[in-house]
Amino acid sequence: MNGQKIENMLNLAFDSTQAEREKSLELDVGYNPISREWDVIVKYSGNLEEIRALGIQVVELTGGYAIMTLREELVEQLSDFAQVEFIEKPKRLFFQDMIGNTESCVPQVARAPLSLSGKGVLMAVIDSGIDYTLSDFRREDGSTRIRALWDQTIEGRPPEGYLIGTEYTQEEINQALSLPTRQEQLAKVPSRDVSGHGTAVAGVAAGNGRYQGVAPESELLIVKLGMPREEGFPRTTELMQAVDYAVKKALEFQMPVVINLSFGNTYGAHDGTSLLELFLTNIANVWKNVICIGTGNEGNVAGHVVGNVSADAQTVVSLAVQEGERAMNLQIWKAYQDEMDISLITPSGVQIGPIQEVLGTQRFAVGGTEILLYYGEPSPFSINQEIFIDFLPTEQYISGGVWRIVLTPREIVTGQFAMWLPSETVLSPQTAFLTPSETGTNTIPSTAQRTIAVGAYDARTRSYADFSGRGQFGLGIRIRPDIVAPGVNVTAPVPGGTYAQFSGTSFATPFVTGGAALLMEWGIVNGNDPYLYGEKVRAYLIRGARKLPGFLEWPNNQAGWGALCVRDSLPV
Repeated sequence: MNGQKIENMLNLAFDSTQAEREKSLELDVGYNPISREWDVIVKYSGNLEEIRALGIQVVELTGGYAIMTLREELVEQLSDFAQVEFIEKPKRLFFQDMIGNTESCVPQVARAPLSLSGKGVLMAVIDSGIDYTLSDFRREDGSTRIRALWDQTIEGRPPEGYLIGTEYTQEEINQALSLPTRQEQLAKVPSRDVSGHGTAVAGVAAGNGRYQGVAPESELLIVKLGMPREEGFPRTTELMQAVDYAVKKALEFQMPVVINLSFGNTYGAHDGTSLLELFLTNIANVWKNVICIGTGNEGNVAGHVVGNVSADAQTVVSLAVQEGERAMNLQIWKAYQDEMDISLITPSGVQIGPIQEVLGTQRFAVGGTEILLYYGEPSPFSINQEIFIDFLPTEQYISGGVWRIVLTPREIVTGQFAMWLPSETVLSPQTAFLTPSETGTNTIPSTAQRTIAVGAYDARTRSYADFSGRGQFGLGIRIRPDIVAPGVNVTAPVPGGTYAQFSGTSFATPFVTGGAALLMEWGIVNGNDPYLYGEKVRAYLIRGARKLPGFLEWPNNQAGWGALCVRDSLPV
């Protein structure tokens, strides 16, 4: 083909054989050989109703662009329309969700004789919400697979026992879906997924659209986490209520439930002793549930340091602060039995401290920075001690440059310490430790016990994803993650009906969530093992995990026990 409105690579793809396309990394991108359909990008002007009349699926975008899905034999006809200005094939669009399913050994259990699809298992996605109008989350008759949707951001009718948000029933969602336009649907049930994160996560775990999720027949329970401040982030309080709600709903429905958590933060000792971690550890014992949590994307952002203070020498940790940083904080965690002096040296060379080891708040001001410091004590749940340091601007920005944290030994028993910065999403890119540690970068609450901690790998290269959070050693911590799943360039649905690619442990986690749902269907729903939930699911997934190349020791703090393989995790 040599269409003047069609880009060269797409023309070349049409002139290639199927075997040639399959061998190419580029020519087959955008083509579905099963349906013989292409996804294409179209620049257009005017009205597209004539094109829709051909049965071509059209998603209009801002500025005269559209994403269209059409049979291969219609592409040349599409280019003949006067309103079509140019057609391109997608670039670097790797169907990672399909590859991810294959890599995760899902097709083998989806086929007979097992025929697993998540039926009878409740999947709770606690995230940014969901576009409930998408076909990916509906049954064949068009009705919703969502049993309930709690939008914590819409005040009005919270679930029984809670005080925030509005709960929408399956009946209400179906009533909305029966309305003819999306505008009317959203007027009836006005819950939206503004960021698209939750929709994508749910699609990977349980979507049944063009790119099928792991457990496409599981029923969904959706919680859109509340954000107390506009343009802010959900809090752990909203998250805890959401998990509580999910387990109670599963009890009400008398269904096993698997819970997906793709949120996390860096605050805490990362030893399972924060109240959020303890809450998750405890609720994991209630009813028939499995909780899957991503280890976060802090593995390569230089926001963490671990080390040892010797009994006879100072330890100095250097921290670069980018010019224009508005605020920052630093956590220092150490064993309570170790006694050491802590000092700060500003970029201009002014020393603060040694800081007195007294419980409570201490204040210091130097240059353009005010220091708020809290020297903590062990808690009833942890033997470790925290020193929290908040850097605040006296005017607009804190002092940029290299700060030094000096640890001077007085009486050392273990000497172990750890430091964390806030999540990389709230700091400037160059604010980082100069000699960071990659261990201990898994985010909370993936450090909670009796949960499944999920890291990410690249299914195309079968290599570890360097952004994926890694477990830490020492201080009595077990190695995490438990398992890794595809988390690089994963294709998933987004609000409005299109698909996009995502990377991060947020999108590796739903592969494991879906895999857990399949195991629970086989065990609990199908009657093969009524006790297949909780730690037993984690044990089965660990046993079936496949080793990735490049590692000499298993388990390890990067890939845990290996890559998800659902088929090998079933004891049949």
